[in-house]
Amino acid sequence: MQRRYITVDVFTDRAFGGNPLAVVLDAGGLGTEQMQAIATEFNYSETTFVLPPADKANDAHVRIFTVRNELPFAGHPNVGTAFVLAMQASTAPPRLRFEEKAGLVPVEIFSAGGRVVGAELTAPQPLTKGATVDAKEAAAILSLSVSDIRVDRHAPQVASVGLPFLIVEVASREAVRQAKPDAAAFWKTLPAAGTDAVYFYTRDVPPSEQPLDLQARMFHPGAAALSEDPATGSATGAAAAFLAGLDAARDGELKLRIGQGFDMGRPSLLLTRVIKRNGAVVSTHVGGHCVQIMEGTLRA
Repeated sequence: MQRRYITVDVFTDRAFGGNPLAVVLDAGGLGTEQMQAIATEFNYSETTFVLPPADKANDAHVRIFTVRNELPFAGHPNVGTAFVLAMQASTAPPRLRFEEKAGLVPVEIFSAGGRVVGAELTAPQPLTKGATVDAKEAAAILSLSVSDIRVDRHAPQVASVGLPFLIVEVASREAVRQAKPDAAAFWKTLPAAGTDAVYFYTRDVPPSEQPLDLQARMFHPGAAALSEDPATGSATGAAAAFLAGLDAARDGELKLRIGQGFDMGRPSLLLTRVIKRNGAVVSTHVGGHCVQIMEGTLRA
């Protein structure tokens, strides 16, 4: 059977930046093994499959696969899938709502000049905090020295708004650039902490990369070895909510402009909003622009 697909670059306003995503539009009737095989064939960090919703009040049931396994939630797949569906609609909707394993994911559509340009997701789960990791262990995971890890605001800690990541603050932009995943330290520490991915950032943003507030990278398991993601919406959302929660006295809307993928040659811009009331995070939002790259059909 012929099934349509569209690929997009997510969290960028230009082709061949951001994070690539494949969206399979006619996924009805595909089994889990077939979806996994298709995702492996595309070999992107994630591929999504659009299915009819269980509840007609929602717009689609979206399943998300890496080259290794299915995910309950992820950031750039939601933003990119919403962008594709809005582009395909005769009239772009202002928002969509997706059914996913982690829960319902609302997505606002960004339009400019009468055309769809991107989207913003709302994380499906509240901020949760998990295990802390010693700075020396975090440094070993990133092949850095312990002096490169900042702990004045927070220790390295697992946080999630739908998918868990170890959040680490790094002292300098140069340390972020020089970081490399160490497989032995990675697998020794992260599974015991309740995650299989590390997201690390710095506030040391050079003038040439401003007005970014943070520069970040993320390491996770790839098809056969540890890999890097050029733009990770779920990790960015977790980090933004985690950072917003550090200041219990500050309420309102807290915004961050976060760069990722710069050191991979795929610069990405992720726009975050965290809403706080009475000292608690009540919602987390991650958005950005998208660019369509390819479209075609596959046999499955």
